[in-house]
Amino acid sequence: MTSRAYEPLAPETLAARLGDLPILRDRVGGDPQSWHAVEVGDGNLNLVFILSGPAGKVVVKQALPYVRLVGDSWPLPLKRSWFEYNALIRQAERAPGSVPEVLHFDRDQALIIMQCLEPHVILRRNLIAGVEHTGLAEFLGVFCARTLFRGSDLSMSPAVRKADLALFADNIELCDITENLVFTDPYWDAPLNRHTSPQLDALVAELRADADLKIVAQQLKSDFAVRSETLLHGDLHTGSVMAAGDSIYVIDPEFATYGPVGFDVGMLISNLLMAFFAQSGHETAPGDRDAYRGWLLRTARGVWDHFADEFGRLWRTERTGMLYPARLFEDQGQPEAAEAALRQRLDQIWTDAVGFCGVEIHRRILGLAHNADFESIGDLNRRAACEAGALRLGRRLMLERQATGPEFIAALGADRAP
Repeated sequence: MTSRAYEPLAPETLAARLGDLPILRDRVGGDPQSWHAVEVGDGNLNLVFILSGPAGKVVVKQALPYVRLVGDSWPLPLKRSWFEYNALIRQAERAPGSVPEVLHFDRDQALIIMQCLEPHVILRRNLIAGVEHTGLAEFLGVFCARTLFRGSDLSMSPAVRKADLALFADNIELCDITENLVFTDPYWDAPLNRHTSPQLDALVAELRADADLKIVAQQLKSDFAVRSETLLHGDLHTGSVMAAGDSIYVIDPEFATYGPVGFDVGMLISNLLMAFFAQSGHETAPGDRDAYRGWLLRTARGVWDHFADEFGRLWRTERTGMLYPARLFEDQGQPEAAEAALRQRLDQIWTDAVGFCGVEIHRRILGLAHNADFESIGDLNRRAACEAGALRLGRRLMLERQATGPEFIAALGADRAP
């Protein structure tokens, strides 16, 4: 395929375009003319196909030269597939078994062929349906700890880490999407914004007039832009996780960039909390999702607890980078000093995560890209009531992030969510 100019794939052209790849003849099997392709992409940016044949199935993901959600009026470079590929292979190394296997990458065609995850479905869909997944909190917390610790100066050699930083620094356009759509656009009447109107109009006007809130949003934006602590997934939410029972994978790291450790953690927890607030809109009778609300809160808290535990284990066993070297602490008989430094580090990560959690809630309700947790609630009054509770929480988290401990998550269950 690399001998021809970039061309978007289609179900009817996919077999002819990819049929000569040995990996596909092995994984899909049979004559390419017998292969069956279905386009299943429901995201905001890319084409995604499931290609099946007598031997099995694969997923083919191809970038489009624009934002699919908006159209060709918003161009986007194809090179984002290069960053997704590089992020996937690093995540596979740092947290084995947590991401789909990459089978083939074609930079010219901006496509990645990878393991087909079946019967896995997008986690967000199951949270809407009220499905519990055993081990979800542990998997997500450990994934974050391993990828974020091992992608940082706590683990990597300075030369390798700086080369990696330079590589991902070129993911400019997707960072620009995050910097604007997450941290800026929700707080003014940006042209692409939307919200449940008129039910939320008064609250939205109040938030956009809140000078303190906007200052914090820009402080968090500055942290995201300048604190290159580790390689982030960059878009880690319940739509970037696939699950079937206790089998779980993380997908779609095309927004990968270097940033604060707390960013991925906060984004993930915020989406679990939004699922919590949305449950009232999915009830068939008042209170019939109360038990599930409790599971969501335990999962959100569990993500942090498992993250902190695994981060601490890695701190004690894999701290081989340039930061906090053992020769300053353990080698001088001061393990307690290393533990004190760990506690300070985790405290800072938590504070950051709380702020990013709040801003993610706001952008998913007030900005361009919304969550199905709320959007699938057909009764607009019920939807707005759910969203209003989440918006108020987001504001509190942003403004009080330095005084908010993990126990706030359990406290949300003290009173029934709106």
